Amino acid sequence: MSSKVPITALVQTKNEEVGIAACLAGLTDFDEVIVVDSNSTDGTVALAEQHGARVVNFTWDGKYPKKKQWQLANVATRHPWVFFIDADEVPSERLKEELSDLISREDAAAIDVDLDYVFAGKILRHGHRVTKRCVVHRDRVRFPEMDDLGAPGMGELEGHYQPRANGAVLKAKGRILHNDLDPVSSWFSRHNRYSDWEAYLRSNSALRAEIANKRTRKGRIFDAVPFKPALFFLYAYVARLGFLDGRAGFDYAAALAMYYWQIGVKYRELQRNATVTSK
Repeated sequence: MSSKVPITALVQTKNEEVGIAACLAGLTDFDEVIVVDSNSTDGTVALAEQHGARVVNFTWDGKYPKKKQWQLANVATRHPWVFFIDADEVPSERLKEELSDLISREDAAAIDVDLDYVFAGKILRHGHRVTKRCVVHRDRVRFPEMDDLGAPGMGELEGHYQPRANGAVLKAKGRILHNDLDPVSSWFSRHNRYSDWEAYLRSNSALRAEIANKRTRKGRIFDAVPFKPALFFLYAYVARLGFLDGRAGFDYAAALAMYYWQIGVKYRELQRNATVTSK
């Protein structure tokens, strides 16, 4: 590329020494890179500094704002456009090449980016695809404050919803490679926590509706459909051609279907407990 991308990359970390070097190597085309670390106890901070990144520490106080909105409010950046990226992610060359043009639109407030997901060591080309609203103008977006501080599962991170955009939301053609180098057991551990949060939402209809309105259209559809585990598996593995990714495609579709099954089981437990308590 002939010049740096005029965007500040904000790398989210907490004990990410396994993948942080690859992430930062993929961000050298950005004009500024800041690692926002949540009190790592491993070598994350030292590795980030060795790669020339500026490191800012974040300690959550248990209240709003959570981590990303806190960055928009408190971390000084060289550019108004920022790129929230996790330490197990790397932007594609195509994405880096198009970002300068996308942010030049005067009415733009945010950019949605699809992920190329690695599961069981294989890049999945088919099946369910995650979309993140991760490139934002810091003065034109805000992460909503939800009544979920008492919910388990998410902690310092904003939940599975999109920031509000005061302007146009664009869609990038380039993608982000999401390649978690931790063992697959860590995927199940995270989604076990996430399912706690989702079950809590289901038990609070007003909060569930509020958060559903902040999700993508695809996310709202997934939230509303019945028989979600079975239907999601058919959607991801059959309708979205996940079977073309071989065993990894099956494992990913089955793992996500099981995630939705977990949410249902935990929600029904909460309902039973609430019934017993009210008697």
